[in-house]
Amino acid sequence: MQLESLRMFVDVVETGSFSRAAQLNHVTQSAVSQQIRALETRYEQRLLSRSARQVTATPAGERLFRGCKEILARFAEVEQEIREQASEVSGSCTVSSIYSVGLHELHAIQRQMLKEHPKVNLRLNYRRSDQVYDDVILGAADLGLVAYPQPRAGVDIIPFRDDKLAVIVAPGHPLASKAKIPMAALVQLPFIAFDREAPSRKGIDKLFRDKGLELTPAMEMDNVETIKRAVELGLGVSVLPQPSVQHEIATGTLVAKPFAEGTFTRPIGILVRKGKYLSRASQSLLDGFKKASHDD
Repeated sequence: MQLESLRMFVDVVETGSFSRAAQLNHVTQSAVSQQIRALETRYEQRLLSRSARQVTATPAGERLFRGCKEILARFAEVEQEIREQASEVSGSCTVSSIYSVGLHELHAIQRQMLKEHPKVNLRLNYRRSDQVYDDVILGAADLGLVAYPQPRAGVDIIPFRDDKLAVIVAPGHPLASKAKIPMAALVQLPFIAFDREAPSRKGIDKLFRDKGLELTPAMEMDNVETIKRAVELGLGVSVLPQPSVQHEIATGTLVAKPFAEGTFTRPIGILVRKGKYLSRASQSLLDGFKKASHDD
């Protein structure tokens, strides 16, 4: 049995037409019919139900169709692996990332990627954490970046880096003049937090609970940029990953202070679908992430 026969069978089922399958494979309709008859002879049963309007798969044909799709998809991956071994790195790589990581921590990696592999097209999508997992599992993204990564079926997690957390205040706030900020002081002030379902919010809440403290946010925001703007306006204080406020610190619109109790971090993980073959473009980006995490 040849792959061409399987491909024609799949095309007939997907299009519901012998003539359309013939066009897709650049052969005559008679040639397609011969291939289908050969398959039915091989399995000694009808694989397709023919009517005046459409061709549909029988139960046996439906099972063969699913198997053929898997075989053809795997063969396409093998062909791509072989071709890529003899060619320069090119193609597309899609990354889904939570906002605070994608916007503030990938610039250096993106620049290095473009320098080393100028023919790679890197696509970066900003998503909520749960959407990042879904994108990776469903194949909408080659790689994902999330904070406080949690095990999930169908996903491998590769540690990326740990972001240092800091207390963020406006320059005119009374805490801006302090060398270090006690966590207890933040409980007494208007606190601007991430949305309650965000992993970063849950991680920060746990950090305070472990010290016997409970945060009661005055405001909840769905991303790091809106939190920063609220703090700049003097609406409250917050705890954010320090890399996400480097620009504001440099321009003097925000002040970052360490905790009096010590150093706390937010773990970042890279998500890859289990068993997924990564193209050379995606693998090169993943290698860039790994190198950056080792350089920190």
